[in-house]
Amino acid sequence: MSTSSLPLLRTIDLRGSLADPRSVLPRAALDVEEATTRVRPVIEDVRERGADAVAEWTERFDGVRPAHLRVPAWAITAAVEALDPTVRVALEESIRRARLVHVDQRRVDTTTVVVPGGTVTQRWLPVARVGLYVPGGRAVYPSSVVMNVVPAQIAGVESVCVVSPPQADHGGLPHPTILAACGLLGIDEVYAVGGAQAVAMLAYGVDLPESDGVGQRCEPVDLVTGPGNIWVTAAKRLLKGVIGIDSEAGPTEVAILADDSADAALVAADLISQAEHDVVAAAVLVTTSVELADRVRDQVAEQLAVTKHVERITEALTGPQSGIVLVDTLDAGIAVVDAYAAEHLEIHTRDAREVAMRIRNAGAIFVGPHAPVSLGDYCAGSNHVLPTGGSATHSSGLSVQTFLRGIHIVDYDERALADVAEHVVALAHAEDLPGHAAAITVRLADRPSP
Repeated sequence: MSTSSLPLLRTIDLRGSLADPRSVLPRAALDVEEATTRVRPVIEDVRERGADAVAEWTERFDGVRPAHLRVPAWAITAAVEALDPTVRVALEESIRRARLVHVDQRRVDTTTVVVPGGTVTQRWLPVARVGLYVPGGRAVYPSSVVMNVVPAQIAGVESVCVVSPPQADHGGLPHPTILAACGLLGIDEVYAVGGAQAVAMLAYGVDLPESDGVGQRCEPVDLVTGPGNIWVTAAKRLLKGVIGIDSEAGPTEVAILADDSADAALVAADLISQAEHDVVAAAVLVTTSVELADRVRDQVAEQLAVTKHVERITEALTGPQSGIVLVDTLDAGIAVVDAYAAEHLEIHTRDAREVAMRIRNAGAIFVGPHAPVSLGDYCAGSNHVLPTGGSATHSSGLSVQTFLRGIHIVDYDERALADVAEHVVALAHAEDLPGHAAAITVRLADRPSP
């Protein structure tokens, strides 16, 4: 059956239901485990053969063998110079707003006086080197450059590199708009590599081919962040431990919680905008109003008629990951969206701000009719690299904190240690670790009684 003959946005009726919403809500299937078996040989090959393997897998998967793995500086400069002035101004505004929001996330060191002579200092230090993945494929994402680079820079990361798939239409380089965004942010270490081979290159480091300059090398990174396809996600899973990762990104998703006050045209537009990303993108409306649901379906059909990527959007909206969920009450709707834990959650209800503050699980929440997800994608100042697949129940979006490590500095003098020694010794013996106790008593053995 073709997607054109399938109903747009199937209905899931939870009115009067006592079922666990998680068991019936639509969600895109993502078999990362199966994907890991396919990318494992790629990762091992890059680990063993370095840049040659990177180039060969890139040619196989992307249909182009880059003349340079590392993008030449002139190409970045040329991309900035050739950038459409309107796009440049928009990117600069996106960068400015992202910096405003993210600079307020920077944590400061704190020292707690536990007892006189005994302190614990919490330090926040940036990772030394990060690799930032910027996707290619159906769309071009210079905004992802902004969302990854800005928090890393504010965190104080000293060494930042970007990887993005080469494009046959652009001479084996990443898309020029991505290169321009790197240039505007002062990033000059960019690699024309995508997929699992890019993550492996970042994890292990490779000596670059002579075409990139004699003795040049992509040094291994400590952390890889940024969204990608299932192969990138699988590579992150396999290499976690060799590198730190931000998350395992799945298909993008939006949930919209709406009552009968919502504007159907706006709701439809936002469902369509999310479905525009990918055929497996999820678009879910949760509503108390059957009438709104009907109007939204009508609006989706009407707006699809004048939408550019109609086939992609239609496939996403007819897929099992998308639909309209009917609930009895707003409280029931809140329970449903909390169970769904969407990457993006829009609130189209009366008192939308108050409703938003009741939500516990979401990557980002967009309040009311004037804060669509697309605002957050580009210029709200928030970050658009967010947890997917329900992981917003336990994970956060990308932030300055992603690039920081907390380190405790414990500083006790002799008196402060003596005052707590009996408790440490008691707990050590309770755990049958006498060596732990001895490490305390040996320090106090020659100490005269107070």
